Amino acid sequence: MAKLAKNARFLFLTKVLFVVILSLQLNAFAQKDDPAALKVQAKTLIDAQKFTEALPLYEKLTQLTPNDSEAHFYMGFSLLGQALISADSEEKMQLRVRARNEYMRAQQLGNDSELLKGLIEGLPPDGRLGVGYSDNLRANKLMEKGEASFATGKLDEALAHYQNALKIDPLCYHAALFSGDVYTQQNKPDDAGIWYQRAIKINPYIETAYRYSATPLMKQGKYNQARDLYIEAFIVEPYSRLAVSGIIQWAQITKTQVGHPKIDIPEIKSGTDGKANSTINLSPKANDGSLAWASYISTREMWRQAKFAKQFPKEKAYRHTLWEEADALRSVVSSAKAFKPKMLNDQITMLAKMDQDGVLEAFILMAIPDQGIAQDHQGYLLGHRDKLRQYVLNYMIVGQK
Repeated sequence: MAKLAKNARFLFLTKVLFVVILSLQLNAFAQKDDPAALKVQAKTLIDAQKFTEALPLYEKLTQLTPNDSEAHFYMGFSLLGQALISADSEEKMQLRVRARNEYMRAQQLGNDSELLKGLIEGLPPDGRLGVGYSDNLRANKLMEKGEASFATGKLDEALAHYQNALKIDPLCYHAALFSGDVYTQQNKPDDAGIWYQRAIKINPYIETAYRYSATPLMKQGKYNQARDLYIEAFIVEPYSRLAVSGIIQWAQITKTQVGHPKIDIPEIKSGTDGKANSTINLSPKANDGSLAWASYISTREMWRQAKFAKQFPKEKAYRHTLWEEADALRSVVSSAKAFKPKMLNDQITMLAKMDQDGVLEAFILMAIPDQGIAQDHQGYLLGHRDKLRQYVLNYMIVGQK
């Protein structure tokens, strides 16, 4: 199976949004240049998966109402639909560039949704998307045909192409995923769920199928089941805006508070002399153990000077790792307890509790990652998926309002 490029997944988000969009009635007597009537007509075509037919209407709308964020948003989807059916690779790239620009314009005009941010991040500025769906050329060609059929609203035809591709390449993740999309669009949630689960079995480390399968459950009011799927999406790809958007959507609908424990960790910077320097924010209470944050800084420095090279001899250059951060935070807890304060600082108490529950590493990966730490997520996920899930359930999901 081909290594699926992360950017390639975002192109096909043209489908998931339309699962939850309400249908609008077409005004058959609409005047050609009436923005309100054009908007209704264009949206109806979008709902029917007729992206290419909607494109000229949204081109007109963005001219008539250049400051309408929604018009630019759907213009982006229409351009991506056109890219799906284009046979010219250069034209495909140009259409993706235009789509990204439309999304960015929608954002400038006030659309600050996580979905939109994810769509922008998922489309490279030059429009290039990397590898296809499958190493098998026949399967890949069938997937391309399926996408072209889907983009023009020919759902049964698209489904046939996807499932034929899966017969040729049983490990084609997107063939199973997109089969689920067809059934979702046809309002057959049970059938859709079967195919999403098949995609998950093919590759349980991609967030998309988890998130897609939660959508029909949300519509049915099965919020706990949807929550569990959104959590799985989040823990496998915590740095994806789209995975984060699923948790946020669930929290908003269920009126649940979601957030990470607040820990004020000292920021460490390297000076021009190469030495690390930092400032510790001490608690107003002198006897609460907060002086122990000095241990955090010294432990980090030991890793930078020598410990990293010993622990990671195959890596040529130093980087901040999950293991360094966990070691430094544990040193804070240990030092604070050694001070025997009358009352331990709340944040250090929280660190001690997370460490005792075995989710300190999960907190670091999910709540306070940097570029170096993020490189350790995949390896940790393989052996500690339960700890990541436990952290989200017990520490990130605070409770209902």
